[in-house]
Amino acid sequence: MDIEITNTKTEGAERRIQVAIPGATVKDAKKRAAHRVAKQVRMPGFRVGKAPAAMVEKKYADVIQQEALEAVMREAYDAVIAKEQMKLVTQPHAHDVKFGEDESLTFELHCEVQPEITLANVEGFKVKRPASAVTTEQVKDQIEQLRDQRATWTPVEEKPAEGDMVVVMLAMADEGGVLPEGKEYRVVLGAGQAIPAIEEVLMELTPGGTVERGVRWPDDFPDEAQRGKTKTVRAELKEVKRKEVPALDDAWAREMGDFDSLDALTTAVRGDLEANAVREADATVRQLLLDEIIGTNSFDVPPSWVSHLVESYSKAYSVPAEEMERFTTEFRATAERQVRRDLIIETLAEREGLTAGEADVDTRIQEMAEKRGVNPGQVYAQLQKAGRLREIERGITEDRVFTWLLARNTVEQA
Repeated sequence: MDIEITNTKTEGAERRIQVAIPGATVKDAKKRAAHRVAKQVRMPGFRVGKAPAAMVEKKYADVIQQEALEAVMREAYDAVIAKEQMKLVTQPHAHDVKFGEDESLTFELHCEVQPEITLANVEGFKVKRPASAVTTEQVKDQIEQLRDQRATWTPVEEKPAEGDMVVVMLAMADEGGVLPEGKEYRVVLGAGQAIPAIEEVLMELTPGGTVERGVRWPDDFPDEAQRGKTKTVRAELKEVKRKEVPALDDAWAREMGDFDSLDALTTAVRGDLEANAVREADATVRQLLLDEIIGTNSFDVPPSWVSHLVESYSKAYSVPAEEMERFTTEFRATAERQVRRDLIIETLAEREGLTAGEADVDTRIQEMAEKRGVNPGQVYAQLQKAGRLREIERGITEDRVFTWLLARNTVEQA
């Protein structure tokens, strides 16, 4: 295709290319478009495809112009990409499209290309592995959390105390001092679910009691407009429930699973905590290694990839529309780091031949099936249905990459 290409701007992974197409090329495209349109349209007094070309071109001038423009620009896209040998990561966009008096066409093509990543420095780093020891206090805390999950709530006919759950009808006066109908709330006192001043009011009541008084909002209240304000509050205490946790004994341990005694449960809890601590330490080491590699190997990141990741996380977190701008601003650096991390792993996997394949996934599924005591085909079907086979493949690849990195860098115990 007869076109003129001029690079106007290269910034990171973004390219801007000025494209000029001569009038003769555009005219030829219009003739071809007119011929195609003439074969398809029906004109009064003529059979389909038999109307004079001049009549068709006059009546369908806009359609022919648009079709010709699209055809020429598609050809131009292909020609530019081939000539510049660009590996695109998104569809290119045309900007500032202009027609000359001679029907020549010019536009600026905006492209994003795959970054060139060499990763010259990936060896010889020193990182510290955090301690992964589990304390007796951590084990006790975890046991208490398990007891708390099995707690029961029993109604009591007395004033509530910290830790009690209350059911309350609460009304707060508006700006004009008018108290609306109360709304029912369930609040665990002392859990930060209500401001302290309201909790103090509730702890003065017994079930069935009502009080109405002014309450001052704290100076550190999240809504700055409400800080320090005093509002009239009406509270009706409907119910008080007190939490009772199960006894810390062998009987409770047996209820928690296949444990003969409290000692057996405690041993299992410690084992789980230690395994989790090891995983967290491993993750920290991996992140520290990537930090070193990111810091010493500069490469560009396509903005569209970062934007796509931000959008994905905003959907996962159900970020409301009014919070999107703030979320995007705060999360963009994290998203860019995630993209860099993924690119480093992909580059090393491809360069060093560490990419997992179908056979590796099958082996991993076989291992998973053996641990569960089920048929591998069943596990495969479940993973396939959940769309997680690709996740398994990426996990194997990532493990191989970090094994390769750990062999070439030093990890010291903190």
